[in-house]
Order: sequence, then C-alpha cells, then structure tokens
Amino acid sequence: MFRWFEQRLPPFPEGQPEQPPKGLVAFCIYYSKGAWPYIFAAGALMMLIAITEVWLFSFIGNIVDWLASQNRQTFVSEQFWSLTGMAAVVLIGLPLLVVLHSLITYQSLLGNYPMRIRWLVHKYLLNQSITFYQDEFAGRIATKLMQTALAVRECVIKLFDVLNYVTVYFIGTVAIVASADWRLALPLIAWLGFYIVLLRYFVPRLGKVAAAQADARSIMTGRIVDSYTNIQTVKLFSHAQRELTYAKEGMSDFLGTVHKQMRLVTKLYTCLYILNSLLLFSVGFLAIQLWVDALISVGAIAVALSLVLRLWGMSQWIMWEISSLFENIGTVQDGIKTVSVPQDIQDRVNAAPLAVTQGEIKFDQVEFHYSADKPVLKQLNLTIKAGEKIGLVGRSGAGKSTLVNLLLRFFEVNQGAITIDGQDISNVTQESLRQHIGMVTQDTSLLHRSVRGNIAYGRPDATEAMIEQAAHKAEADLFIADLEDAQGRRGYDAHVGERGVKLSGGQRQRIAIARVMLKDAPILILDEATSALDSEVEAAIQENLYRLMEGKTVIAIAHRLSTIAAMDRLIVMDEGQIVEQGSHEELLASGGIYAQLWARQSGGFLPE
Repeated sequence: MFRWFEQRLPPFPEGQPEQPPKGLVAFCIYYSKGAWPYIFAAGALMMLIAITEVWLFSFIGNIVDWLASQNRQTFVSEQFWSLTGMAAVVLIGLPLLVVLHSLITYQSLLGNYPMRIRWLVHKYLLNQSITFYQDEFAGRIATKLMQTALAVRECVIKLFDVLNYVTVYFIGTVAIVASADWRLALPLIAWLGFYIVLLRYFVPRLGKVAAAQADARSIMTGRIVDSYTNIQTVKLFSHAQRELTYAKEGMSDFLGTVHKQMRLVTKLYTCLYILNSLLLFSVGFLAIQLWVDALISVGAIAVALSLVLRLWGMSQWIMWEISSLFENIGTVQDGIKTVSVPQDIQDRVNAAPLAVTQGEIKFDQVEFHYSADKPVLKQLNLTIKAGEKIGLVGRSGAGKSTLVNLLLRFFEVNQGAITIDGQDISNVTQESLRQHIGMVTQDTSLLHRSVRGNIAYGRPDATEAMIEQAAHKAEADLFIADLEDAQGRRGYDAHVGERGVKLSGGQRQRIAIARVMLKDAPILILDEATSALDSEVEAAIQENLYRLMEGKTVIAIAHRLSTIAAMDRLIVMDEGQIVEQGSHEELLASGGIYAQLWARQSGGFLPE
C-alpha cells in the first residue's frame, strides 16, 4: 500500500526544463506541474476532516443536553442510532479520512514533490554557462537548490492544506456557536478581526526577516564550503584563523537575522496570548449570562467554551504556520534569483548533432569580447586542416584559452563563425560538439568518485580492459594499484576525493590523460597537458600522446615551447590576433616574436 502511493508522483520527470518564471506564484505553479491532483486531493480530505471535527464538538453539546434532560433508563434506547452513528464516525470515518490524507501527503507528496523540484532545477542548472558558475559559490548554489525545493513544497501545501483546514474549521465554529445564539458569535468575529490585524502587522515583517535570513544562511554556508573546498590552499598559506574570521562574519550576519526574528516572535506571542485570553473571557461571560437568562442550554456553553479552547491552541499553530509560510516565501524568492537565470549558451531550435567526417576547423572573421571596451579576439581567421596538429603560442592574455573556449562553445562569438567540417558550431547541439572534442587541461579537476569512474567518464560504455589499457598508456596503472581510500577501497575502486585532492598533481594529470585517451575523440585539445608531470614520466607517456594524436586534429597550448616545437604548424598570437605562423624552423628563421621568445625563455618556459 505504501509503495503504491509512493509511486503515484514520479520524482524524476523526463524532458528538458525551460527557464523557470521569475514571479513567485508562477515559479511555484511551474514546479508543481504533475503534483496538482495530489495537492487538491490532500486539501479536499483536510476540509472533510475539519468539518467532521467541528461536527463532533456540536454532537458533544447535544450529549450534554441529553444527559441533563433525559431519563437514564431510556437514554440509550432513545438515542441508540445517534450514538451508533457518532461511534462509526469516530472509530471508522474519521480514521479513514486521516489515513488517506496521510498516505497522499506523506507518501505521495512530501518526499517526491521536493525531489521532483530538485531534479528539474539540477537539470536546468547543469546547462548553465561556465560564467554562471564562475560568479557563484558551488556550495551556495547547492544550498539554494535544496532550500528552494523544500520551500516551494511548504508554500504550496500550506496554502492548499493548512489554510484550507483553518478556514473551514473557523467558519464551522462560528456557525455552530451562532446556532445556539447569534450573540455568542460576536466575540469570535471580533477576535478574528484583531487576529487579522496581528497577522497583517507581524507576518510581513517576519517575511522580510526570513528573506534576509535565507540569503544570510546561503552566504554563511557558501563561505564554510569554500574553506573546505580549498583546504589545501588554506593550510598552505597558514590562514586557518583568517578563514575562521571570514566564516564568523557570515555566521554573525546570519545570527543577527535570527535575533531580529526572535524579537518579533516574542512580541507576537505576547499579543496573541492576550487576545486569546480576552476571547475566552468574553465567550465564557456571555455564555453564562445567556444561560442565566434561559436563552441557551448547558450543552451550548460546553460547545462554545470547547471550541474557544480549541481555537486558542489552533491560533498559535496558525500563526506559526503563516510565519513559516512567509519564511518559505522569502526562501523561494531568494532561490528565484539563482534558479531563474537565463542560460547564456543554448542550443538553437532544431539544432542538429555534429557529424565529424574529417576534422577541419575554421575560424572565420571571429571577434569576441568579455566587455564591449576590451576586445579579446579581433577579426581572427584560422583554418586547421583535417588531421593537422598546431601549437598555440603567446603570452598570458594573448587569447589562446579564449580561442579554445569559443571552439568548445563555452562562450558565443560576437561576430564571425566557427565551423567544423563546414558545420557552424552555433547550429549544432552542445552535447554532440563536446563529444567530438577531447581536452586535457593544466588545472585538472577530478570527480569525487572512483578512479575507474573518473577514467570511464570519457567513455561510459568502456569495458574494464579498455579502462586498464588507457591507464597503462597514460603511465597511471602503477600508482593506481597502490591506491587505498579511507573506506578500504583499493586500486581502481579507490575514491580520489573532492577535485582529486587525494592524488598528486602529476597523478591527477595522468588520470585526465587516460580519460581523454579512452574518449578517443577526433579533435584533441592539449592545454599544458604535461605541465604537472616530471620529465621522466612526461618522456614515458609522450610516445603514447603522439600515438593518441595520430589521425586527429590537434590544438596544443604550451608555455614550454619545446613540447610543441614538433607540431605541424605553430600559431603565434598577440593581443587577440595571429601575428605569425609556420613551422618551428620557419619561425626561428624569420626572426620574429617566436624567435625572440625562444631565445629568451629559460628552461623551456615562456616569460610573462
């Protein structure tokens, strides 16, 4: 039974999510698609529960009157069917309603509903551009994802479930009390008016504090996660105290919002307690006065006072629920700022997958700038023939990495076009583009997974033999055999830690090279691919790297000119333009920039 209800709402819907709306209501509606039948069902059941509970109070009043006026010997026989009906409601009807409501709420909604939101948000954020992640803490984004999913669930369910229950319950209470004497309903109506005034005053203020608190919480979490993520740098510079101060500032800001919230809560609780006390006194005084004047029965007094006491406890619950609602609204609004951001790089409608038949790359009049007044590439023209191996040379800031990032479509060109085998990369799917490009970077980042998982990331369907062969070619198999993590996993099963922190720079580099070797893409980019390797290991895998380059179009970036001197052609860049090109010997003979750099470099490295 539990499993049946748990499977009603799919937690991982198919399809590619679009940019979510930026309005609060539209945002909640967007992420509630598919869940509405269960939300409405839970609300309807809660309404029936509220009606039944109020009716039970009315029935208790009737029992009090019967006991006061009827004969003890004939009471049971005269009221048999009424008592039997009440027993059926108490023992069967109400429990069934509660069980069904619980199954829909707890099994169908509370788990699957926020997971569904997390899944859709995660799918959307994975397609965000590199720039998006450069501008945010990774921990902050993850926190926003988790908090926003839960906050949307609480907002929607509270509106359709809790407030629905409260509305029906209060209307039923007023109707039952007024049925005894309309004057008994007057204190309740007055109480409702003052209660609404309290809500209007305190709840918006609590909502503002909650919004500030949600933002302060995400900043605090982001600072802590940032310290943990870069723990090696923290220890290297002996800045533990500085990081503590940095985190303390975030914690203090968060605590400040908590103190503001608690002050409002104390004021609210005091006002509400006084209001409830006045309600109980007013209804009790008026009920006794009406009974003295023989206008109502003892049962009516019992019902009125019982419902008031019930409202006393419920009013505090309502206030907390509404305060929580506004707190969650603040969290959702804060999350919208992160989640509802348009994707800078999107596949065009009906974008076709890239088909690489030769591997020719052409940059045609390409211009690019990060800001309008600072162009990075200017009218760049470059054709790389199929199977040609070129080396990119230039000082830092010359535009080498930008050229590669544009080819990978991490950024869009401002003018011009980049084509692969005649296909404009802006018209093909990003996934198919990057599937045909293998890249080894200087700053190698590994996933916090097993060695096997990291190598197979280049080709998920690879066999064990293929993974081991790639590791062998990259000279990584020797150190892999000796690896062991904290859980006792060894060899290819050992986990490498966040960003591969458990491995040395050279080991991470060799895993990355193995990953690209296994991918075996027709276009290969090497960005300081052997920079983290010592000379002996570099020499050992250089032959395998050359073998990897066979039949591929290769773009290699290196500050150590000796590593790219043997390329078919060298491209010298300066201030976003190609200033020289040719073979190593040709460029040395020309006596230009490359020849000067070659003559000036120390130990094979380019000076800044």
